Amino acid sequence: MEISVAMVRELRQMTGAGVLECKNVLVETNGDLKKAVEKLRERGVAKAAKKAGREVHDGLIGHYIHAGSRIAALVEVNCETDFVARTDEFQDFAHDLAMQVVASKPQYVTIDDVPAEIVDREKAVYRKQMENAGKPAHILDRIVEGKLRKFYEQVCLLEQPFIKDDGKNVDMLLTEMIAKLGENIVIKRYARFEVGE
Repeated sequence: MEISVAMVRELRQMTGAGVLECKNVLVETNGDLKKAVEKLRERGVAKAAKKAGREVHDGLIGHYIHAGSRIAALVEVNCETDFVARTDEFQDFAHDLAMQVVASKPQYVTIDDVPAEIVDREKAVYRKQMENAGKPAHILDRIVEGKLRKFYEQVCLLEQPFIKDDGKNVDMLLTEMIAKLGENIVIKRYARFEVGE
């Protein structure tokens, strides 16, 4: 199948990948756009994993003040160079994260930030809720783990569904940005302010 310029352009707009990379993936997938997007996403995850250990000493503070000026957020997002920090994509990403914090009220950045005693308390609550369900122990464990995943989606910024696209979570968005910008990016911390809170 012949790969047209329009197909390459469409894939590039969907993924942000380079022209040559888009063309090569479309050739590999015989012009199947869905498969091409999936392949690029997989490659992006692999690229992001390689960059994960690199030092981040630059970045910026993303901010968002909601209409009415009663709720606001600041988010520190770090990257490797000031060159990337000055790009529109990086600045938009930091702004979107601040909007996410305002909208979703996370309590922690990552799952690792959740104190062990809180995780233990949540597990105990879920087990207590399922006490009289009459389920075998291994099924109960899976139910508790499922409820714990839902808990993380509520309280951990990286696990929350992204407010602009609930088909992905913030961690997926972060991985895409790392692949797109070619540098390690870390969401360091945030602060959420609400009048009267």
